[in-house]
Amino acid sequence: MAKRPLFAVENVSKIFRLRSPREPWGWHGEVNALSNVSLEIHEGEVFGIIGESGSGKSTLGFLLADIEAPTSGTIRFRGQALNQMGRGERKRFRQRVQVVFQDSGSALNPRRKVGAVLRNSLTLRGLPRAERERALNEVLASVGLALQHADRYPHQLSGGQRQRVGIARALAMRPEVLIADEPASALDVSVQAQILNLLLDLREKLNLAIVLISHDIAVVHHASDRIAVMRGGEILETNTAEQILRAPCHDYTRTLIAAVPKGLRDSHL
Repeated sequence: MAKRPLFAVENVSKIFRLRSPREPWGWHGEVNALSNVSLEIHEGEVFGIIGESGSGKSTLGFLLADIEAPTSGTIRFRGQALNQMGRGERKRFRQRVQVVFQDSGSALNPRRKVGAVLRNSLTLRGLPRAERERALNEVLASVGLALQHADRYPHQLSGGQRQRVGIARALAMRPEVLIADEPASALDVSVQAQILNLLLDLREKLNLAIVLISHDIAVVHHASDRIAVMRGGEILETNTAEQILRAPCHDYTRTLIAAVPKGLRDSHL
């Protein structure tokens, strides 16, 4: 018997209404960010979502994390529709599904030290005070940071270190799913590889499912088990990473592959 998917997205659309610049309380248009999107995400897999800016990929990630609600359609987590969850169920869901944002500098409070940020997550998880320091050490070590980093402010860290703190904050909740929205695009190329390899190591150690959102097909192909290609709020094709590379079904996917510089294509594709 096939296992039930972790996430099931069924005919989901998302429309954003635009406020009128001349009438602050009025509306002057709509943007169809997603149109009839359907997909499944399974336990322990890395599911890549690839597309150019404005394709709807980040909107889809925010809907999966319940940061935004769909205009129509249904998103189910372990068979339960997100819009039918009660307050307690929604709280548990938001512990089990965590987001790692692209801009680690903006995602961290500049006035709080790293230790305070992580202790807050451990508190929200319900960990007793007596166990928090041990857990703090463990979560820092899991992302390759030392205990001394707990006493630093975000501006005292490098971009790669800040992104590791963002991942640690998510891990502190003991999630089942990480939604990584362009987690390495703001970093130098060498640091990008470190962050992506860290995510893959955590996936193996913790049996995490990872939704990896990126505009870079080389990055997504390197890290993902399956890939969905998006454009204009629609999914053009979904397949294994290898099949997407070797036999893409859509011209747009072929264009994305052809746009990768040859050196990167040889090493990542």
